[in-house]
Amino acid sequence: MLKTNKMMKLIFLPILLFFLFFLIVPLLYMFWQSFKIGNVVTVQNYIEALQNIEIREAFINSFKVSFVASVVTTILAFLLAYAVHFTTMHRHTKKVVQIGITLPMLLPTITYGFVLIYTFGNQGILTKLVGQPLFTIYGYNGLVLGYVLYTLPVAFILMQNSMQYIDKRFLLVSMLMHDHPLRRFYHTVFRPMLGTVGGAFILTFILSFTDFGIPASVGGNYRVIATELYQAMLGSIVHFERGAVISVLMLVPAVLGVVMLTILERFNFQYKQVGQSELVKHRLRDALFTTYSIVCVTVVCIIFSTMFIVPFTKGYPYDFSFTLEHVQNVLAEKDLTKVYINSLIVALLTAVLGVGITFMSALLNARTPLKGRKSLDIASMITNTVPGMVLGLSYLFFFNGSSLKGTFFIIIACNIVHFFTTPYLMAKNSLQKMDPTWEVTAELLKDSWLKTVVRIILPNVRQTIYQMFSYYFLNAMVTVSGVIFLVSTKTMLVSTRIKELQHFAKYTDIFVLSIFILCTNLIVKLGCDYITAHKEKVEEISK
Repeated sequence: MLKTNKMMKLIFLPILLFFLFFLIVPLLYMFWQSFKIGNVVTVQNYIEALQNIEIREAFINSFKVSFVASVVTTILAFLLAYAVHFTTMHRHTKKVVQIGITLPMLLPTITYGFVLIYTFGNQGILTKLVGQPLFTIYGYNGLVLGYVLYTLPVAFILMQNSMQYIDKRFLLVSMLMHDHPLRRFYHTVFRPMLGTVGGAFILTFILSFTDFGIPASVGGNYRVIATELYQAMLGSIVHFERGAVISVLMLVPAVLGVVMLTILERFNFQYKQVGQSELVKHRLRDALFTTYSIVCVTVVCIIFSTMFIVPFTKGYPYDFSFTLEHVQNVLAEKDLTKVYINSLIVALLTAVLGVGITFMSALLNARTPLKGRKSLDIASMITNTVPGMVLGLSYLFFFNGSSLKGTFFIIIACNIVHFFTTPYLMAKNSLQKMDPTWEVTAELLKDSWLKTVVRIILPNVRQTIYQMFSYYFLNAMVTVSGVIFLVSTKTMLVSTRIKELQHFAKYTDIFVLSIFILCTNLIVKLGCDYITAHKEKVEEISK
């Protein structure tokens, strides 16, 4: 049996202190602040917040708009994933769906609102084609549409991942038994997916409820809780106590969502062995799903195409002559190029340090007998529950007045903690699948534990590390909610600078910066995917 050694303890201690200092203590401090008025500890802040009509209205609006968006997104994502896995739609169409639906993930959510304005607003492309606005884009309509666009890629990936593990042989058995198509669909596809469908709904609801970027750009006068929190902390009149109370209240739906996700896990199916069988061709079904898929991808492409049209036209919407003038102007502005470089620095350091902390956390938990290692699972569960805005605000309270305030370090630490859960689970799952006796064998051969990790564990988990790097980098480039309270004039990022440009109506600059982010993220993602695929190919050939 592998024994705990000094090196494990030496690595575990700083990781534990990191989560204590950058997760637990700031959250507790914010919770404490929500009960304070001056030096008096009271529940008066909560009473005032619950009696405040504006906050109540914002909460109800957030629930309503997030619920509607989650229902729409879950249905759309399920049908798209079904088209990919349970129809004989052409493989190129399937590939286009997989890429087209997930591309918006590479952009900050605040950009979503601006492309909606330029598509459906008074001067929007569709408005010009139709002759009049189809509907009012500001407020409820814009929020629902924005949240659907924002959460559709996440829900689609979740559904698609689960559907590939459904045993398709049961479909064939059901057909041979002459089951009614609806009965066949329910028992062979929908029932095994019930847990995932519920999980996708809850996840999309939480993402919509806690997002700040879309309401900031297209929310208009429609109050939601994320903008109320922003106004309380960075508005014309600052209410620190109210901000702390709203943050604590924002945790309630997130905590309930995590509890429900745990309950829904019981509905997940596990096949002993997943069998693959050819799907039976059905022309009408395939034609309908092909049409549906192409319509969805086309709508997404049309909406985001405005981002590529506006910066390259002389005077949208009156002069559509091609020009590079706007791009050159952005490149000439030292201020804008500086924020882009800031974003690159933050994303790169977040990815490198984040992978290091996350991988070592997963390694200590999954492959050592270290006492207290399960505390890392608790840290993962908490980071999964706390919304980015709440975490950022807790940092603002806790580090206010310290030398860390307004530094790159605090932004990077916030990103690492905020996005910790997914890469941690990716690494942990990969490490648990490896032979558990490797370290014991190496110990018998008098190899040190660290040498075993470097020589044996790391080469076998390399692909996962590339994916973790990609995940951290992409999210650090596009996040707004987590860092909106933490940036200063020196550490301004592209995603937060877009919020400032909105006040000066510099939408062309916003789109140019968004294209920079999109291209950067595409390069990093394709690079990581290529390295992963190349390594797998080399390993297959060597076998």
